[in-house]
Amino acid sequence: MFAVGLIAVLVSLVLAMARAIMGPTMFDRVLAANSTATLAVLSLSLLGFVTGRPDFLDIAILYTLLNLVGTIAVLKYFHPGEN
Repeated sequence: MFAVGLIAVLVSLVLAMARAIMGPTMFDRVLAANSTATLAVLSLSLLGFVTGRPDFLDIAILYTLLNLVGTIAVLKYFHPGEN
């Protein structure tokens, strides 16, 4: 059952990566990259649950915080109307 969930997450991850590469606008690419990071966190959490190792959950929380800071920084850098 967990393998099915992991496969679904990995398929979604591939689709989000494709959107990040082929996105028509910068904001589409940022949104796809954020979705990719969220799916990676979900994969880490599933892997930690299946293997019974809570270390993966700590790594997932840290990666989530880094994703938040990175997304805010990129959106601040590419804010329209400012040079």
